[in-house]
Amino acid sequence: MGRYVIRRLLQMIPVFFGATLLIFLMVNVMGDPIAGLCGDRACDPATAARLRQEFGLDKPVWQQYLTYMGNVFTGDFGTAFNGQPVTELMANAFPVTIRLTLVAILFEIVIGISLGVVTGLKRGRPVDTTVLLLTLVVLSVPTFVTGLLVQLLLGVKWGWIDPAVSPAATFDELIVPGLVLASVSLAYVTRLTRTSIAENKRADYVRTAVAKGLPRRRVVSRHLLRNSLIPVVTFIGADVGALMGGAIVTERIFNIHGVGYQLYQGIVRQNTQTVVGFVTILVLIFLLANLLVDLLYAVLDPRIRYA
Repeated sequence: MGRYVIRRLLQMIPVFFGATLLIFLMVNVMGDPIAGLCGDRACDPATAARLRQEFGLDKPVWQQYLTYMGNVFTGDFGTAFNGQPVTELMANAFPVTIRLTLVAILFEIVIGISLGVVTGLKRGRPVDTTVLLLTLVVLSVPTFVTGLLVQLLLGVKWGWIDPAVSPAATFDELIVPGLVLASVSLAYVTRLTRTSIAENKRADYVRTAVAKGLPRRRVVSRHLLRNSLIPVVTFIGADVGALMGGAIVTERIFNIHGVGYQLYQGIVRQNTQTVVGFVTILVLIFLLANLLVDLLYAVLDPRIRYA
């Protein structure tokens, strides 16, 4: 196991550099950040040249990337165009988005897996058909439509929630935004769990457990569910990074100042340092989440061993 973890960590190094280089190049072709910094009026040549030199934009792109990565390893993610260090923006944004992601993941695990188990065990029955139709509707409706409808009905019309989340963004305020963020992934988890349960229900080891007279609850929890969760855990692990990076729409709707909000502001203002800095951390989170998923395989299925 130890050698496997070391090997995976070493494999993450070229992936990390490749992903950050790709993002750095993509951000640098978005447009001229100096033009965006000056606003509607074009900067005079002297001011533009001074700003390019101040932010290191007068150097070749490859040299900018090497300088940036060298600073990253010292904990310096650069300075935003408003003069605020990117690390300060991260310190304010990431805790909010992490709380929002935890709420969303909790909904996926509790509701998605529970519905998947029920429908998988009762495949073809009315409850199965009803859940399949509901998940199909959720998958068909874009997240921004779901978020706006929830905000309009629960926040504006009925007054059950605040239409906008406060700057503190406590867990109770993030329940509804977390459900909106998790809605599509929750539907996928439900369908994936249902399919996996229905397939493994006919496996020989399940029939053997039933023939031995084991209680139904133990057969489902100890034998059927553990083996059926492997593809579900794979999806949820990959979804962690996707939820954190894809929370732009949800955070904009509910006025949550998290990672998605900062990424949106950075893209609109062509703030290269902010966008690249946040995406760099998201790449690390995605890689670590995938490593954790691989290690969980051995916990769910004792037959899996890592050399």
